[in-house]
Amino acid sequence: MLKFLLYRLGQIIIHCVPRGTAYRFAQWISDLHYKYSAADREAVMTNLQQILGTDGDVSEQAREVFRNFGRYLVDFFFMYRVNKQFIENNVTFEGKENLERAVARGKGIIILTAHIGNWEMGAAVLSEMGYKMTVIALPHKERSVNDLFNRQRMKHGVSIVPISVAIRRCIEALRKGQMVALLGDRDFGSFGTPMMFLGRETHIPKGAAVFAHKTGATILPAVVIPTGNGTFRTCFEAPIIPPDGRVDDKVAVRELIQQGTVAIEKLVRRMPTQWLMFRKFGVAYEHLYPDTGA
Repeated sequence: MLKFLLYRLGQIIIHCVPRGTAYRFAQWISDLHYKYSAADREAVMTNLQQILGTDGDVSEQAREVFRNFGRYLVDFFFMYRVNKQFIENNVTFEGKENLERAVARGKGIIILTAHIGNWEMGAAVLSEMGYKMTVIALPHKERSVNDLFNRQRMKHGVSIVPISVAIRRCIEALRKGQMVALLGDRDFGSFGTPMMFLGRETHIPKGAAVFAHKTGATILPAVVIPTGNGTFRTCFEAPIIPPDGRVDDKVAVRELIQQGTVAIEKLVRRMPTQWLMFRKFGVAYEHLYPDTGA
């Protein structure tokens, strides 16, 4: 209940003040989070050292990760303002030809994203652009928090799929030529595939690869990055096309997972302080960070 009250208080404050003031308030809270949450601070710094290939001081970059998470929350609660006019005025597109290529295949699109920038904004933007969007969202431990986040998502027509029926609903959506969005940088269960990711063996989710192989849908790696003052850049990477049915199932799925992992890794290395991961990644840390939904 405490987490819900904090999120609700933040939402009320954000709606009552100018956006710039909300960002400054979020930065203050984020700096407190950085200062007093030793576990989160250590995890972020360890991740950054791995990404940057250094054992030196990364405290400034780590602080920026915390601040970016604060901005993410502000933007998430401002998402009710997202419409076609907002997109025209505040969202730019990088690699839009990759989206057009994926749409042209007509086999459904799996948006493969990560905890980079503002993944929630990405679903809202694509939905407002007219794409039917289905999202698999891991439920928060507190039902009230889960309902709060889902209400925010559904304001833009995004369909939220519970884990219990995710496979069936996602396959149905893809076979209708619709979009399904999945996070590909952390496995929240025990079924991930071990892959080298950012120089460390990590269990990577295989859902996107399995769906693509089963339906022929295109995997489209994509992220939305804040660019300041409430503006955003949507980045579409090269589409990943599943092989034809003559390839062995296990081989095909593993190759798709590998290609998706490389694409996500490229994005994390390009903008490491936008990777909002507060858990050490890698199989060596899994016993320290159980499936909490964080």
